[in-house]
Amino acid sequence: MKYALITGAGGGLGGAGAQALAEAGWMVFAADVRPGSSQNSRIVPLVVDVTSDTSVRAAVELIGQTTDRLDAVINFAGVHAMGSFVEGDIAAMMDKLIDVNLMGMVRVNRAFFAMLRAGGGRVINCSSECGYMKAQPFNGPYTVSKYAVEAYSDSLRRELLSQGIKVIKVQPGSFKTGLLVDSQASFEQLYDNTLIYKRVLTKMKPLMDREFREANDPDQVGKVLLRAVSAKHPKIRYRVKNSKLLGLMELIPDGLLDAIYRAFMR
Repeated sequence: MKYALITGAGGGLGGAGAQALAEAGWMVFAADVRPGSSQNSRIVPLVVDVTSDTSVRAAVELIGQTTDRLDAVINFAGVHAMGSFVEGDIAAMMDKLIDVNLMGMVRVNRAFFAMLRAGGGRVINCSSECGYMKAQPFNGPYTVSKYAVEAYSDSLRRELLSQGIKVIKVQPGSFKTGLLVDSQASFEQLYDNTLIYKRVLTKMKPLMDREFREANDPDQVGKVLLRAVSAKHPKIRYRVKNSKLLGLMELIPDGLLDAIYRAFMR
């Protein structure tokens, strides 16, 4: 029996990953602040708050009653918010995004390291297409947190080479999850509350609506995750349904991209 811990597994991408692994015969500890339910007996829901050291330590003790090793620790716990760096309570927004998206996986990976080492397991960190693509206006707070996840994952991967523990990044695009709902809500809140960007956001809204409409099925991430945990020689990163529009922007030099934004925002 192989054992995995997945955070953010109460639904969304983490939930899809838990289902995929359980169907493949894994025993999955599905951690979330609001655990989901499953008919699969191989999925064990756990209440875990990744922003709390106490909660994470309690999860270690609870899982330790079943197994002393883990074959994978998979970090999908995350939040999303859109906002301005010069309007609103940006400090509070950044604190939350960093605490959940980055420090959550730092806490979890550190707490479960002994179990990972015992099982010769691997770490999978959920980054985002925003973690490596050019930063876009008003999505900056989330992008900063995911850039940090990229740097953390790369450094951790190289640190753990001597321990035989692989560290893998998953970089998903837009998917139909609660994170997408949060993204839509935060954009609407930004639009309603801005004092200086109303005209700009009005122009951006059709593009945002298009991205939201074209969001993908979470099951596709579950399939990729199964490959990442099973491959003898996994990739360093797995990109899943990244945005074609953002992909085109990657080809444009920064100065020219700034000029395009300047013209668009007039």
